[in-house]
Amino acid sequence: MLTTIMYATIYVTDQDRALEFYTRGLGLEKRIDYPGPDGRFLTVGVPGSEVQILLWSYPDAAGRPGKLGRDGAPGPLILESEDLRRDFENMRGRGVVFEEPEPVDYPFGVRAEATDPDGNRISLRQQRKPRRP
Repeated sequence: MLTTIMYATIYVTDQDRALEFYTRGLGLEKRIDYPGPDGRFLTVGVPGSEVQILLWSYPDAAGRPGKLGRDGAPGPLILESEDLRRDFENMRGRGVVFEEPEPVDYPFGVRAEATDPDGNRISLRQQRKPRRP
């Protein structure tokens, strides 16, 4: 029986540049960084979450998932925020580039779309809290 998601992979052309974006820009933490038989194994994750994002060096594929479906389709990575508007301002202050000038309200909550240095689309979401009767 499967028990959890261990890694989700984002393809990048420069692992050091990607590490800078995901840690300093988005605020994730570096988890694993060691050389492996097939290349550097580098992961980041949301503080407090067990799921790790593998920043895999594969120049031929970098950015391709993010370039597909720019018509509102989410990116290959969706991160949740408790206060997306605050996080948006903090990330923008750290140099993260967003598709819209401000987060956008939707029936499910609030969303913002960013792009990493390799063109991978990163979706940020804040779920709408259910109303109490």
